[in-house]
Amino acid sequence: MKDKKLDTANVLIEALPYIQRFNNATIVVKYGGNAMADGGLDKEFALDIILMKYVGLNPVVVHGGGPQIGSMLKKLSIKSEFVDGMRVTDKQTMDVVEMVLVGQVNKEIVTLINQNGGRAVGLSGKDGQLITAKKMKYMKERGDNQPPEIIDIGMVGEIVSIDNRILLSLIESNFIPVIAPVGGGREGETYNINADTVAGHIAASLKANKLMLLTDIEGVLDKDKKLISTIKVDEIKGLIKDGTIKGGMMPKINCCVDALKGGVGKAHIIDGRREHALLLEIFTKGGIGTEIIG
Repeated sequence: MKDKKLDTANVLIEALPYIQRFNNATIVVKYGGNAMADGGLDKEFALDIILMKYVGLNPVVVHGGGPQIGSMLKKLSIKSEFVDGMRVTDKQTMDVVEMVLVGQVNKEIVTLINQNGGRAVGLSGKDGQLITAKKMKYMKERGDNQPPEIIDIGMVGEIVSIDNRILLSLIESNFIPVIAPVGGGREGETYNINADTVAGHIAASLKANKLMLLTDIEGVLDKDKKLISTIKVDEIKGLIKDGTIKGGMMPKINCCVDALKGGVGKAHIIDGRREHALLLEIFTKGGIGTEIIG
């Protein structure tokens, strides 16, 4: 028993300099994918967020909900269509997306945080005009020197602006904002927006110290499938050219780079399947994922 107590003390001592360094720091966390779909990790995530708040950090959560949306559409016999990984969102699908993200997933995360001693408030991007969006014009390259094909993917939005006043008010009042990635158009439309993109824009608007994207792999892997712990922005073009960064990692990397250009201190891509992934990345010397720095 004595050794276990000593281990606990050593862990706290190791974390102390990071707790001091990040006191009052704003950390934007994107939560989604396999980690969210695994109910066993939901409570672990909530506890990580609560601990971050209790030791003086200001976490802001942006969540996805792709698996839950897909499940609900299937139950309603609504066919899911995708173009390059983006869900084609007609009016009927958009109603389901909003219902699931705002009415189900958002409230589940808020409830978990509040049940375990935190103080969370759920929002969608439409609340307080937090996210103003417009219809995305998606152009698919066709090659052979042909002009790109313009594809209508429905109510999928791109961000026009962020009004973070409601977030600043909640943070100042010691609440934890939990944001569903749904935005509002200037004419009252509702848009489905990629959660990584929302997290990056929110982080930039707050000049956050960190943007943390929870994903379902360790981070960025090299050609030997080993984790790259740190990547500088000026190294990214070379890593894309040699094929190290490709496929589904591309939009995450682009999101991180845009956030850094917008004033975010560091961006992190970490494995959300690991227990207490957030704490391990923030409060240990080596971290567990890939950090992107300017």
